[in-house]
Amino acid sequence: MLSGLIALTLAAAFFGAALYINVAEHPARMLLDDRNALAQWSPSYARAFNLQGGLAVLSGLAGCASAWFTGDWKWAIGAALMIANWPYTIFGILPLNNQLNAIALENAGPESRAMLERWNRLHGLRTILSGLAVAVYLWVAASA
Repeated sequence: MLSGLIALTLAAAFFGAALYINVAEHPARMLLDDRNALAQWSPSYARAFNLQGGLAVLSGLAGCASAWFTGDWKWAIGAALMIANWPYTIFGILPLNNQLNAIALENAGPESRAMLERWNRLHGLRTILSGLAVAVYLWVAASA
């Protein structure tokens, strides 16, 4: 089913981007001084938000379509995991994002660094959700 392959591909792209952020980009960012770490985080976050937001929604919709068209509601499990990234981001991460964006660069310091470290831990759940979605989508696709 094409919609299932689309759901899987988009979820895998999201997962890869999320994993990259957690294990490569953010740790490299944290090697910078406090001011530059904060300065680099803001535009990086804005760009990733647009990319990952679209991938999550489209993967979720494609997973729902697969569940509908095939009658195999296991696709909906993967879709729910992908779509769960949105409420988690809005309620779990966005308040911290807003706090980070409100810090003037000249006020960056140990507090903003601690907030950035917390942000990476919170972002890790997005990586886990999308990784689980990929696993579910693979499981359903392989059993079709």
